Amino acid sequence: MVIRRAPLEAPFRFEGAMSNIASHTALNAVAMTRIADFARMLTRLHVASRHQMIDDDQIDRAFNAVCLSVWGYTIEDISDDMLAPEDHEFLDTLDEYRARLFAAEHGYDLLGDEGILTDWWGYCWMILAEKRGLLTPENRTAARLAWEDRFRSVPNVIGVIVSR
Repeated sequence: MVIRRAPLEAPFRFEGAMSNIASHTALNAVAMTRIADFARMLTRLHVASRHQMIDDDQIDRAFNAVCLSVWGYTIEDISDDMLAPEDHEFLDTLDEYRARLFAAEHGYDLLGDEGILTDWWGYCWMILAEKRGLLTPENRTAARLAWEDRFRSVPNVIGVIVSR
């Protein structure tokens, strides 16, 4: 299967023979960012959650720490409406195999010691946001203000405490 580079304005399309993508990915494996190297704590939390209750906030904080380490931004620094409908459709149709190909095409490795990383979809979201140029201080500020406004609009909320 070959990944053809689509212009940033178009959705991504996967076509071709598997042998070409395998050799292409193998040639670029050295230059790829291995997200698993940044996600060890998050992976441990996912493993532990199979045997004991783990707070969702712990997992969210660990995921955000991975994103911050890799991209300098978190998934909370951008909002859904910043991506085009075609991008949402692309993300919604991803499976693990296509996610690995998409990530590899953009210089990222989604494999960990036990296979594909549990949070592969969130990482693909961040990769796409990076490719669309959405990881900017201005978008971070806009997303945070929108988040704060949503909380302020709820009855009985008298304030929002934000750590910056």
